[in-house]
Amino acid sequence: MKASATLLVTVSAAVFGFSSPALAAAPQDELSATISRDLPGLMTIYRDLHAHPELSTQELRSAAILAKAARDAGFTVTEKVGGTGVVAVLKNGEGPTVLIRADMDALPVVEQTGLPFASKQRGTSTAGVESGVMHACGHDTHMTAWIETARLMAAHKSEWAGTLVMIGQPAEETGEGALAMLKDGLYTRFPKPDFTLAFHDSADLPAGQVGAAVGWALANVDSVDMDVKGIGGHGAYPQTTKDPIVLASSIVMKLQTLASRETNPLDPVVVTVGSFHAGAKHNVISDDAKLQLTVRSYSDETRERLLDGIRRIARGEAIASGLPDNLMPVITVKEPHTRATWNSPEFTQTAVADLKGKMGDANVIVTPSVMGGEDFGEFRRADENHIQSVIFWVGGVDPAKLAAAKSGGAPLPSLHSPFWAPVADKVISSGSEAITLTAMRLMPRT
Repeated sequence: MKASATLLVTVSAAVFGFSSPALAAAPQDELSATISRDLPGLMTIYRDLHAHPELSTQELRSAAILAKAARDAGFTVTEKVGGTGVVAVLKNGEGPTVLIRADMDALPVVEQTGLPFASKQRGTSTAGVESGVMHACGHDTHMTAWIETARLMAAHKSEWAGTLVMIGQPAEETGEGALAMLKDGLYTRFPKPDFTLAFHDSADLPAGQVGAAVGWALANVDSVDMDVKGIGGHGAYPQTTKDPIVLASSIVMKLQTLASRETNPLDPVVVTVGSFHAGAKHNVISDDAKLQLTVRSYSDETRERLLDGIRRIARGEAIASGLPDNLMPVITVKEPHTRATWNSPEFTQTAVADLKGKMGDANVIVTPSVMGGEDFGEFRRADENHIQSVIFWVGGVDPAKLAAAKSGGAPLPSLHSPFWAPVADKVISSGSEAITLTAMRLMPRT
């Protein structure tokens, strides 16, 4: 993503169906009251999902829970779309088609929250790595809010018209799930949406606060492997070698100029070398060094420029070190990569303004873009000239702890931390309310 689009665009509310008299008095108070009544049961669902997390592409139990809940609410449900994905469709007359997504997978993390319902599960990833499994990114809150949203939309069918498509998506953490569902006919076997909606819990916002970035929301994420070649030998006679550690160190330092000297400061990028492995003994110069990089950007053009720059720098430094052509660094860009997520600006700005009026001005904000990754954007990219999209953030941090951290107190855990435990009831209630209100506004009954 390039620089976050911060220009606030005024757009006719009627374009999005926000001016319908029938929905001007949308039952927001009733929705809030219903969610409050439902919350004890929702927390039971949440604790169960939290205690039984499943790794990417293995979300069979979670998918079954979502599928049953949607069927019970009156949806037509199809399972095993794109692997373990769930598609629930509720047709309710003529009107727009709105897609609502929740991601289902967990992470290979050993939970350390101390919660009484903490995960004790273990699993083996598709890469063959055995580990603990934890909902360290809050997808359990997403699924629970998805269930409540399905129930609310079904209960209020008299107040909206159109087609609702709700999906439980596998493998968000590996960047594979959205593409797998699309490849398996999401937009040909089922109604193609005019709008796509989702939310993600936030480790930076106070519990229950809703936010959305205008324009770029999340970044392109590339994982890059670099094998730096050399000529090994005895550590006491470096003149007889071409030291790959020295060469790789030069490459690491030069890579920093991709951000500091080759990219517009208003176009944020990240090039991080997260792993550097070489050698096995004090007095042996190895014949290769292996680096692993994470590369973040916004626009496709910036992404390509960064990847080209990594290749150019690695080759240039190798040439400067005197390596022959047959020993040039080997660079592998992992696929599939996660592409940047774009929040349609006018649509997002109007949705935020509407939620401010419904949930309170202080409870809904415009947030900055972030360098995290999320494959939700693929649902818009599949027909970006037609589909408008927004992913909201919903705060999950105790406000007192957040204030203390900002005042120099103990730092807070981030998403993907073994200590991440969102204030789940606030995430679930605000998430389901925000998504339901937005969906109903998009599908006015005229």
